[in-house]
Amino acid sequence: MMATVRLSFSPAPVHVRTARLVGVAVARRAGVAEELLDEVRLAIGEACTRAVTLHRQYGLTDLVTVEMSDSDSYTVRVIDHAPIEASVGLAKLPPDELADESLTDDALTTGVGFALLAGFVDDLQVRPVDDGPGTEVRMIWPVTRR
Repeated sequence: MMATVRLSFSPAPVHVRTARLVGVAVARRAGVAEELLDEVRLAIGEACTRAVTLHRQYGLTDLVTVEMSDSDSYTVRVIDHAPIEASVGLAKLPPDELADESLTDDALTTGVGFALLAGFVDDLQVRPVDDGPGTEVRMIWPVTRR
């Protein structure tokens, strides 16, 4: 049975913890292996922190959306509404440029977030949203059916 859980929250850092907790609970119910749950928690936290940071950096009040679904895998989508060039440009910065002291804390958080996500998630996709500005970060984990 496929289930989808959708959360939308204002771009405030305090809501990231809630998204992580819900994400891990849904992952557990979906059948994600126990040894992957820390990875799920960290990845959802990074993706949501990145979205909140971008919204705050651009003064956006749009809601950040997190969708979690299970079918043949556990899929989490984190959607922001920041200008796409803000997201993609930093994702392409080499590590030595991420260490540049002229980068703002918010810009650094966004760029490092992609690097951390790539370390946590084997199946990671980052793409523009279908309608309007924004980015979708899609993370997928295997599930085992009981």
